[in-house]
Amino acid sequence: MENDYLVRFDFAIKKLLRNKANFGILEGFIEVFLGKKCKIQEILESESNQDFSDDKFNRVDIKAKDTNGEIFIVEVQTTRYTYYLERILYGVSKAITEQIGNGKRYGIIKQVFSISIVYYDLGEGDDYFYECKSDLIGVHTHNPLQLSRREELTVEQIMQIKEVTGKDQKYTYKKITSGDIFPRYFLIRINAFRKVVADAMDEWMDFLKNNSIKPDTLVPGLVEAKVQLRYSKMTAEERFNYDRHMESLENEEEAISEARVEGREEGEAKGLIKGRAEGRAEEKLAIARKMFAKGMSVEDVSEMTGLSSDEISKI
Repeated sequence: MENDYLVRFDFAIKKLLRNKANFGILEGFIEVFLGKKCKIQEILESESNQDFSDDKFNRVDIKAKDTNGEIFIVEVQTTRYTYYLERILYGVSKAITEQIGNGKRYGIIKQVFSISIVYYDLGEGDDYFYECKSDLIGVHTHNPLQLSRREELTVEQIMQIKEVTGKDQKYTYKKITSGDIFPRYFLIRINAFRKVVADAMDEWMDFLKNNSIKPDTLVPGLVEAKVQLRYSKMTAEERFNYDRHMESLENEEEAISEARVEGREEGEAKGLIKGRAEGRAEEKLAIARKMFAKGMSVEDVSEMTGLSSDEISKI
């Protein structure tokens, strides 16, 4: 059937996965990569959830809460950013602080899971999937700190939880280690995936990288995605936005690639005279000039080159 192909996952996160009917796709994704079954209750407001008229760069994420109150942040990033890890840290920190208001107890804070999907070569490594789990480990014994045994909450604590969740039931403290409280970070490097598709995670990676799903797949999330994320199922407005999104990505990739090539050539030429260190600085400035010529903002140029706003203002 003509135009019956799958929609890219980054666009699905931006639009389609916010529909409650499609929560199963996100739940399957979390189950496969985090090994954690969850039931998404709602999509929370976040800065990247909002639509902007100048939505030029792919800064999309989805922030969801499950029925246990735990928060999942899934972000797709195609554009290289110098301080991307700091960006992840900020997003998680904000998700934590937003849970608690004045007069609230720290005990109501729920664990946050951050999953970042990057389409550029972030860092150096021999894997495509990385996890950071924070546990308090003994410096001498190398054993994790175990939390106190499960204890009944006080009436006051139960009322605090009831006020936030609306649930009227008895709670017990079920965390075992600090890793069950502190945030967990997951990083998926799409370009590093070169494996033969052999298991559920590989099938998801094949979809994320190649936009392909096996016809007979039984993998959680992909079963639903195979049906729900089809171009032919979208409305005329959604198809228009998707076509515009794909065109924007192509223009962005072309602009950055051209800027880096021309900037590197200009920087290297000047570097022959001024030395290697100054040459690298000239290369960054040359790239920044090319990016400005393509209509990119000061903020985006700063993020991608590492130059400060003051340095950029002198260009």
